[in-house]
Amino acid sequence: AIRIKNWKTQHESGIDLVPSNDFSYYDQVLDMCLTVGAIPERYKPLQLENSITNQVLYFAMARGYQKEGIDVTAMEMTKWFDTNYHYIVPEFKADQQFELLSTKVVEEYSEAKEVGIQTKPVLIGPVTFLLLGKEKEAGFHRLTLLDKLIPVYTQLLKQLEIRGAEWVQIDEPILSTDLNDKDRAAIKKSIEAFKEACPKLKLLLTNYFDCYGENLELALSLPMDAIHLDLVRCPAQLDDVLNHKKLPDTMMLSLGVVDGRNIWKNEFEDSLGIILKAVSEIGEERIMVAPSCSLLHSPCDLDIEQNEKALPLQIKNWLSFAKQKVEEIVTLAALASGNPSKKELNALEQNREAYKKRKASPLIHKKEVNKRVEALKPEDSSRKSPFSRRKILQQEALNLPAFPTTTIGSFPQTQEVRKQRAKFRKKEISTEAYETFLKDETLKAIKWQEEIGLDVLVHGEFERNDMVEYFGEKLEGVVFTQYGWVQSYGSRCVKPPIIFGDITRPKAMTVNWSSYAQKQTTKWMKGMLTGPVTILQWSFVRDDQPRSETCTQLALAIRDEVKDLENAGIKIIQVDEPAIREGLPLRKTDWDHYLNWAIRAFRIATSNVEDTTQIHTHMCYSEFNDIIQHIANMDADVITIECSRSQMELLTAFGTFKYPNEIGPGVYDIHSPRVPQRKEMVELLQKAQKVIPADQLWVNPDCGLKTRGWEETKQALIEMVGAARQARNSVEMPVA
Repeated sequence: AIRIKNWKTQHESGIDLVPSNDFSYYDQVLDMCLTVGAIPERYKPLQLENSITNQVLYFAMARGYQKEGIDVTAMEMTKWFDTNYHYIVPEFKADQQFELLSTKVVEEYSEAKEVGIQTKPVLIGPVTFLLLGKEKEAGFHRLTLLDKLIPVYTQLLKQLEIRGAEWVQIDEPILSTDLNDKDRAAIKKSIEAFKEACPKLKLLLTNYFDCYGENLELALSLPMDAIHLDLVRCPAQLDDVLNHKKLPDTMMLSLGVVDGRNIWKNEFEDSLGIILKAVSEIGEERIMVAPSCSLLHSPCDLDIEQNEKALPLQIKNWLSFAKQKVEEIVTLAALASGNPSKKELNALEQNREAYKKRKASPLIHKKEVNKRVEALKPEDSSRKSPFSRRKILQQEALNLPAFPTTTIGSFPQTQEVRKQRAKFRKKEISTEAYETFLKDETLKAIKWQEEIGLDVLVHGEFERNDMVEYFGEKLEGVVFTQYGWVQSYGSRCVKPPIIFGDITRPKAMTVNWSSYAQKQTTKWMKGMLTGPVTILQWSFVRDDQPRSETCTQLALAIRDEVKDLENAGIKIIQVDEPAIREGLPLRKTDWDHYLNWAIRAFRIATSNVEDTTQIHTHMCYSEFNDIIQHIANMDADVITIECSRSQMELLTAFGTFKYPNEIGPGVYDIHSPRVPQRKEMVELLQKAQKVIPADQLWVNPDCGLKTRGWEETKQALIEMVGAARQARNSVEMPVA
């Protein structure tokens, strides 16, 4: 029903090429794994079990499986380019075989056709699919598997051609990254094979999130009927394409002028200028108007946002969600046609007025914020002493054991917690009743942590909805939607804040709950904050100033909160930055600029504390090898990272680099309901000790436990504490 509704919405709005195969039960890369039979060996027992369907196998690959005598871990998960969307990482071996196991893309095309909609099926290209995966054994490169993969793709394309498909979209966003000659040759080989096998199909090559750059010549040389340009991330590339001597006379251009990743209204006059320039150069018949990328990254529909207190009408008039972006695309195409209707001309005038009002709005700018940013000095982003000195002082002050245990922050947000929060928001219960409930939940969590022997406790964050949304609600310069959900992974969605203006923190955001929790225990209680870069990355950010400027404003707000926590007696403060790595530009030439301002923002947020106060940070689903020096430059006393799904692979960079500070490699995967055995965690700790000295290691889960149930959480943490004790007993620690 959802699929058909979305196809009809686009079709009825006037979209000519409605995409299909853009629906997934979990993840589109995982869909491709099942489609081409890229199923890791450990799932063989599931494939051999007659009672287990492809759907069960599919979710086992995503989340693990632990029943009926079968116990298998989930596949690794990481971020899709520089977005907050997670994909399942394909696994490859040297003798990998591919076969067509699923015809989902064909079935969805036929499903749409049955309701009268001729769609454009979308496929993740084979080179992007291979390069975003990992070799699971040494001695080969995954790109050598291309010759085995191409025939499976051509099987799919032939089936689509037989069913009557006219256009097929081949997504190769790997073209937005630094590629070598072999990578480019692989793309050329695959596209030429597709065109030869299915000459009647029209192929659209899609790249997004950055320019084609040095890959442009390749893109223009391919036998494609059209190529897509992300003109939001890279507006300059239109000139590069139009002026390129290799632009074929018949190739169409898909102009991605409507931002698929942010929620601001399109500025029609700017977009029209781009479209009309292209029309004047190569003709209207060769131009498509499109979003910059998939609308997966946008909320669905602005029209259903009716809470003016949360989202004032003035600000709502500056916004556009997926449904509205579809309308913008159709309107822009009509305006560029040279024969727009009165309705479309009115839309142009309304668009001009909305932009004019936004630029002049007094809601956006605050002089005191800009003055504070300008007054920052170098010493504001440095701790008082180096880590070697701080470590000694913190050992004396905190007196923690070897392999100290902790969790990342949140505990399960049960149905009852969500129910009470909903009642409170609807004013069905009083503030006093709600806070009493939260205190009871917090106290139970603290006592249980004490019982099982965790060393550094957390209060559980039962008062928080989302790690970014919670803070955004307490900052000025930010608004929220009621229904602006965006997929993060699987069925997990987030509701990003909308940063529309200068950021200030009117009052303390977390101090009351952290102080209450600390008073309930003699153990150390961690204060839990979300870092400035992560708030930035996981929000819809204003586009009228550099992102670095907005990030610095967020850093100052978090800096004030860190100091207030310290003054309230909280001696361990965690400032989570899981999004540092995902914010990295796709091309290495742009890395240093981003990392310099991002790391500076973290240091501004965390450097105003005493040496005895221990600063933690957390990062998940990131490849650190290329940026390990910058991670060290954050100068957090303790960093916790996701490591279990990769079997501690991610830790190699920290060992090779000789990471100086303390580190907690996650020893079990919280994104799966599977409960790991103590033996597995011990083995992971042993792997960690091969690259990191034992006196630098902490023991913790991969991430927060908000999405898990209490039963599995309790079982897993009891095993984790047991694993840490076993590690302590087996290692002789150096004397400080």
